[in-house]
Amino acid sequence: MSRIGKKTIEIPQGVEVKLTDRLTGREVKVKGPKGELTQLIPLELEVSLEEKELKVSPRRKTKNSAALWGLWRSLISNMIEGVTEGFEKKLEVNGVGYRVNLEGKKLVLHLGFSHPIEIEAPEGIEFKVEKNLISVSGIDKQLVGQIAAKIRSKKKPEPYKGKGIKYIDEVIRRKAGKKTVGTE
Repeated sequence: MSRIGKKTIEIPQGVEVKLTDRLTGREVKVKGPKGELTQLIPLELEVSLEEKELKVSPRRKTKNSAALWGLWRSLISNMIEGVTEGFEKKLEVNGVGYRVNLEGKKLVLHLGFSHPIEIEAPEGIEFKVEKNLISVSGIDKQLVGQIAAKIRSKKKPEPYKGKGIKYIDEVIRRKAGKKTVGTE
């Protein structure tokens, strides 16, 4: 039994949830003040809507349905949180000569390479730049995390000087460099 899967999902005021049946599974549509998200639920799971609560349960007790139960409950909960509050990841750019610009919907990174790196914002994602801080925000948690990881992968932080792109809350373990050996 899944502890997370057993919990019901409360639907806040201003959020509309629709359940529709399709051949491939059940579709959950969540519409709120910030936008709309859609997700296909696997056939192994049953989603029921009762007044202001959503409940996810397995149709049959199999190993696969037990594995999917808590996952899909969390995904639906994140959809509801996304359309009400949204998600945001912040990254910090450290390094001499490293800079970040915003040109329309493109994020332009100057990271010491011979050319600037341009990252286009997909639909539903918004970039904000303040000095050396990059903010990636949107309603889809998975997409926000994926784009933030893509930006970070362009220049991962190195352990000696700490140069590169890191998440705000990330801690980089620093290493001591080479030490000069004294002659005896």
